[in-house]
Amino acid sequence: MMLPAFLQTYVRAPVRKAVEALQLSEQTFLIFLSVLVGVLGGFGAIGFRLLIDGIQYLAVGKAGIQILDALAGLPWYQLLLLPAGGGLIIGPLIYFLAREAKGHGVPEVMEAVALHGARIRPRVVGVKAAASAICIGTGGSIGREGPIVQIGSAIGSSVGQLLRCRHDRMRILVGCGAAAGIAATFNAPVAGVLFAIELILGNYAIATLTPLIISSVGATIICHAFPTITGGNIRAFEIPFTFQLASAWELPMYFGLGLVAAVVALLFMKSLILSEDLFDVLPLPSWSKPVLGGLALGGLFLLPPVLVEGTHLYGVGYESIEMAMGGRLVWYALLALVGLKILATSLALGSGGSGGIFAPSLFMGAMAGGGFGMAMEAFFPGVTAPPGAYALVGMGAVVAGTTHAPITAIIMLFELTGDYQIILPIMIACILASLITSRLKRDSIYTEKLSRRGVNLNQGLESTIIGSTAVEDVMREEAPTIRENETVNHVLQRFLKAHVMQVYVVDENHHLKGIIHLNDVIAVINEAGLGKIIIASDVMERTFPTVTPEEPLSTVFRRFGNCHLEEIPVIEQSPNGPSRFLGVVTRRAIFLYYNREVLRQSTLGLKFVHGKADEECSDYLWMPDDHEVKVVHVPDWMVGRTLRELDLRARFQVNVVGIRPHRYDHMRDEDVPRPEHLIKRNETLVVVGSHKDIERMLANEEA
Repeated sequence: MMLPAFLQTYVRAPVRKAVEALQLSEQTFLIFLSVLVGVLGGFGAIGFRLLIDGIQYLAVGKAGIQILDALAGLPWYQLLLLPAGGGLIIGPLIYFLAREAKGHGVPEVMEAVALHGARIRPRVVGVKAAASAICIGTGGSIGREGPIVQIGSAIGSSVGQLLRCRHDRMRILVGCGAAAGIAATFNAPVAGVLFAIELILGNYAIATLTPLIISSVGATIICHAFPTITGGNIRAFEIPFTFQLASAWELPMYFGLGLVAAVVALLFMKSLILSEDLFDVLPLPSWSKPVLGGLALGGLFLLPPVLVEGTHLYGVGYESIEMAMGGRLVWYALLALVGLKILATSLALGSGGSGGIFAPSLFMGAMAGGGFGMAMEAFFPGVTAPPGAYALVGMGAVVAGTTHAPITAIIMLFELTGDYQIILPIMIACILASLITSRLKRDSIYTEKLSRRGVNLNQGLESTIIGSTAVEDVMREEAPTIRENETVNHVLQRFLKAHVMQVYVVDENHHLKGIIHLNDVIAVINEAGLGKIIIASDVMERTFPTVTPEEPLSTVFRRFGNCHLEEIPVIEQSPNGPSRFLGVVTRRAIFLYYNREVLRQSTLGLKFVHGKADEECSDYLWMPDDHEVKVVHVPDWMVGRTLRELDLRARFQVNVVGIRPHRYDHMRDEDVPRPEHLIKRNETLVVVGSHKDIERMLANEEA
C-alpha cells in the first residue's frame, strides 16, 4: 500500500525540502532519524507499560509490580478464567489484523531484517501493543520485553518507509527501535545497543553503532523524564544486597551455576517448541486456541500453597524475582517455580498468545540460581555469597543460554547492579551456559522459530531464500495433459500444439498416472502404422519424481539433481489413493526466482515501484552476469547537456534509469529520466551497464 496523500504532503515532502535547505549529509540525516526513533521508541515503551497497568487494574484491581496480595484475595473462578478471557480477545485480534504479532516478536523482527528489506507493517505497532498488554494484564506468564522490541522495531521501520529510506538505512532504523525498546525497559542503554547488534543486525560497524547508541540513549532519557511511570533512573529490579565474592573458592561454583542454567534453558526451549506443535495439530480455529491455553494456565494459578502459590506465575513475575533475590522463598518453592514457569510460558505462547521470553528467562534464572545458591550455602557455609547473588547471576545465565547472546546478558546484569564485582561471576556463568546450549542446540530460542519455517539465518542469504520458499510460490498450474487411452498420433498433436517436451497422463479425476516424453512418441511414430494402434498408457513413464506444493525449493533442487527432467510434476498427496495432478515446477522457474530474489535482497536500486494512488506494485530487473546497477556522480563533461544530446545508450551501451540530487542519496525517490532533462553538477545518475562500459562513459572514451 502506498502512503496516504496527507502523509506524503505534510510529512515526506516537508522533510525532503528541509534536508535540501539545510544541506544535510546522509550520515547527519540518519542521526536525526535515530533520535526520532529513540524518542518514539521511549514513548512507545511508556505507553505499552501504561496499557498493561490499565488492563491489569481492570482484571485484578491493582496495577504495577506489587500484585501478589491482590491476587490472593480473588475468588478461584476469577483466577481460572482471567487468562482464558484474555485469550478470547487476543486470538481474533492477532488472526484477523496482524498475524506477525503472535508469539514473542523478536523472530519476526529478525526475519524482516534478513528477508523483507526491514519492512514491518505499521499496524503491528498497535496490534502487538494491544494483544501483548491484554495477554500480560490478564495473567499471561510472559514478558513485556519482546513486544517492546517489536513495537520499537516497527516504529523504526515505519519511519523508514514514510521517508522512503534505502534498504540498508531501514535495517539500521529497525535496529534503533529494538535498542530503544530494551533500553527503555531495563534502563540499560548499553545492553539495548548490544541486543540490537548481537541479535537483530549482527553488524558492529561504526556507521551502524552510532545511530543505535543515539536511539538507546534517547529512549532512556524519555523514560527518566517520566519517573512515576518508569521508575526514572531506578533500576528495573530492587536488589536487596551489594554483590561481592565471599572468597576465591566461590568462583568454581559459578561454573556449576552456568551448567544448571544451560539445562534450564534447554528445557525451556524444548518445552516451548513442543507446546507450539501440540497446539498446531489441534483441530480448532487458530484464533480460538489462546482460550484453551489460557484456561490451562488459569488452572496453574490455583495450585495449593502447600508447595508454591500458583499466583507467582501471573504476568511478568518481577515481584517474584525480587523475592528470590531477597531470599524470601524456600528452596523447594524455587525449584518448583522453575518447572512451573516453563510450563506456564509454554502454554501462553504455544497456544498463540503474544508476549516475550526475556522476562520468563530472567524468572527461571532467578529461581534456579536462588535454589543453587541455597544448596551451595548449605554445603559450603562461610565461603559463599548469599543465595540472592546466585539468583542474580542465574538470571543472566539463563538469558544467555536461551538467546545465545552472552555479551548482551553480561552487560545487562552489570547495568542492573552497577557493581563491577559481578563481572567475573556473570561472565563465567553466561559464557558457559551459552557455549553448552549453542553446542547442543544450534538455534537459539529466537532462530528456532525461523528455522522451522525454512529461514536459516546461520546460512547465507541464498540458502535462506531456497529454504524458505515453497514450491507453490513458483509452480505453474497450466500443464498439457492427456488421457491414458489416447493414441500416440493424438499425443503428438498435443506436443505440437503445446510446444513442450513432455505431457502428463491423467485419468478422469485428474489423478497423475505417468509422463510421456517427446522422444518416446517420435520413436513410435517412426514405425509405420503404430501411431494409430499404440496408446498413451503404452509409452508413458510410470516411475518419476514428484513434489508437493508445501515442500521447500531446496527439496526440489535435490530431486532435479537425481533425474534428467527439466520439470517435475506437483501433486496433492492422497493417503488412500492416487495423487491429484496440480501443475509443474521447472528448473528455469526456480533459477529465475532465485536470481530475482538474490538481486532484490542484496543489491540496491533494482526495485521498481509503480502504481496508482491507492495501490503499489513492484517489479525487479534481472540482468546478465556482467552487468551492474551503479550510482555515479555526474562527470564534468556531462554538465549542461541533455540526456538526448548525450545519447549514452548509443555511445556507451549504458542506460540511465534514475536521476537524483546527490544530497538525497539516502532517499529512494528519483526523478524519471526524460530525454530533455538538463544534467546539473550536483546530481547523481543511476545507470545500468557492464562495468567496463560504465567506466568508459565516465571517462568519455567511446569505443
